[in-house]
Amino acid sequence: MLQITRGVHTGRELLAQRCSKLIDSVIRVDHAGELGANQIYRGQMAILGHTKAGKTIQHMWEQEKAHKEEFDRLINKYRVRPTALLPFWNVAGFALGAGTALLGEKAAMACTVAVESVIVEHYNDQLRKLMDDPTFTDKELLDKIQRFRDEEQEHHDTGLEHGAEQAPFYRALTDVIKFGCRTAIKIAEKV
Repeated sequence: MLQITRGVHTGRELLAQRCSKLIDSVIRVDHAGELGANQIYRGQMAILGHTKAGKTIQHMWEQEKAHKEEFDRLINKYRVRPTALLPFWNVAGFALGAGTALLGEKAAMACTVAVESVIVEHYNDQLRKLMDDPTFTDKELLDKIQRFRDEEQEHHDTGLEHGAEQAPFYRALTDVIKFGCRTAIKIAEKV
C-alpha cells in the first residue's frame, strides 16, 4: 500500500510501484515486437491465407497473438509505457508481411526465418540480463520469455522446413530484414 507523507509520495515509495529500468525496457520492446510480429503474420495471411502455406502461417500467428496478449497484460501489471512508435510498427509489420508474401510463399518464410532468428537472439540476451540482475525476482516473467523464445525458434525452424532458403535473393532479403529488426529493437527499448 502506498504511504503518503503530508500529501506527497516519497521517492522510495514511487520506485516500489514502478519496475526496474531493465524490466521496463524488456516489456516495452517485447510488447512492440509481438505487435509487429502479429502484423507481419496478418499481412502474410492477407496474401497467402488461401494457399497451402496459409494453415502454417495461421498456426504461427495464433502463437504470436497469445504472446501479444501476455505482453498487453504485463504492460499493465508493471505500469510500463508502451513504445511511442506502435502506430509505425503496425504499418511496418503489415507491409513487411504482405510485401514478402507478394514475392511468394518461400519469401514469406524467409521473412519469418529472418525475424525469428533476431527475436530468438534478442530473447536470449534478455534472459541473460534478467538472470544476471540480483534484484530480479519475477520467475513468471522469466518462464514466459523462455517459452516465447522457444516458440519463436519453432517458427524459425518451420520457415526453414517450408523452403525459406529457396526464396529469391534469400541472403539479401534476410540480411535487410534482420537489420531492420535489430534497429527496431534498439529504438523500442528507449522510445
